[in-house]
Amino acid sequence: MGESRIGRVVVASLHQALADHLPTRLEFYESYLRPLRMRAGAVGVASFSAALSFLKHEDAAWAPVMSAAGRHAAEWTWESTPAWRRAWWGRAPRLLRRRAAFRLARRLVRDTSEASSAKVRRRDRLPVLEISHSLFCDVRQPADGPLCGFYAAALDRFLELVRIEGMTAIATCHASGGSACVLRVDPTGAPDGESAA
Repeated sequence: MGESRIGRVVVASLHQALADHLPTRLEFYESYLRPLRMRAGAVGVASFSAALSFLKHEDAAWAPVMSAAGRHAAEWTWESTPAWRRAWWGRAPRLLRRRAAFRLARRLVRDTSEASSAKVRRRDRLPVLEISHSLFCDVRQPADGPLCGFYAAALDRFLELVRIEGMTAIATCHASGGSACVLRVDPTGAPDGESAA
């Protein structure tokens, strides 16, 4: 059995974010992300993880690169969704639109690698996305802060795309000592007392 592969959208979004924020270092990262293999969806976990490991040591680059990559990934995932479904979500009640955002975020987590998974739960009457085995948060030593910015930015963008007002906050991160990565959505608009996604 071969090495597990990273989803093409995830690799492409990281590549684009690196081009945006670290253009002079892009050639170095391409030795791990391998554009030709990226297009074929053939970038393995080891190469992707190596690129992430080097990025963690770039001065103050992790947060902006992860944020940009997450937004790119969300937009490309949205665009790959059938147009009829996006149109239906646009007319759906708020609860169903929010469920759509969480469904898309779960899909993105699953598309990252076979080992990653996500569940939607409720905490304090608010929906949370609980992510297990995030490659972004796989570290040997505990990190000083959360490393879940990719998924937080993606979920934020999914919420924007379905016209839900809210801000994604990282409640816990596996990299900084949590048992799992948990993203909480705090409403900024209408009261959010509906059922979980």
